[in-house]
Amino acid sequence: MWVTEAMKISFPTAMFLLFSGVFPEPCEGIIGGNKVPPHARRYMALIKGLEICAGALIKENWVLTAAHCDLKGKPQIILGAHSMSHKDQYKQVFSIKKAVSYPCYDPQSHKGDLQLLQLEGRATITKAVVPLQLPQTGEDVKPHSKCLVAGWGSTKKDSCGVSDTLREVNVTVIDRKICNDAKHYNFKPVIDNGMICAGGGKGEDDSCEGDSGSPLICNNIFRAVTSFGKCGDPKKPGVYILLTKKYLNWIRKTIGGAF
Repeated sequence: MWVTEAMKISFPTAMFLLFSGVFPEPCEGIIGGNKVPPHARRYMALIKGLEICAGALIKENWVLTAAHCDLKGKPQIILGAHSMSHKDQYKQVFSIKKAVSYPCYDPQSHKGDLQLLQLEGRATITKAVVPLQLPQTGEDVKPHSKCLVAGWGSTKKDSCGVSDTLREVNVTVIDRKICNDAKHYNFKPVIDNGMICAGGGKGEDDSCEGDSGSPLICNNIFRAVTSFGKCGDPKKPGVYILLTKKYLNWIRKTIGGAF
């Protein structure tokens, strides 16, 4: 789900999780959590190229993901996926027509780690594929809020494999003051008001590499996009880019029209 110091030099060959972002350690997958029932998260998009990321379908021809996701190797966007390996009549596969990163994205601070991908064609709405509604306002998410994130990555923090089926995990929002203190990120980088810090108390529930770009759902509302963290480490919980008013205005302008 995340961007790590190592990833600033080169991304691991397989990053694939709900939490979109950069991870500091070469480990992939949802830590903790459970398998998702087939097609229960119909908005999920699998971005599969030389590396793997996730994203959310927000319009029939647009997917929102993380800016740090590497698009080398002419990746495909797969909608309606549950199992990566099994053929599924509901899968819809698209090439990327255009990729638009947030213009002020800073890979060092991770600010603005958002990217819009325009599909070659338009998704067909089915029982397995439905756009995820964006929030109407960019309000903050309070500490202790319960949120959900999903992905296809490994289920163990010391494993770099991937899960064939989609998994999800519940995470709890952590106060930014705590996330920035000396026991956590220590302002390296700064977790600012445009980010959400979330995880499990002992790191047992988390997103990880490969989850980058995955949507963070809080109280049934799409609130943020997976950016960075250190898989399953309670001192370096997952960090997500909050969909603030500024970012929502950019999305609206880029994809054209109302949500």
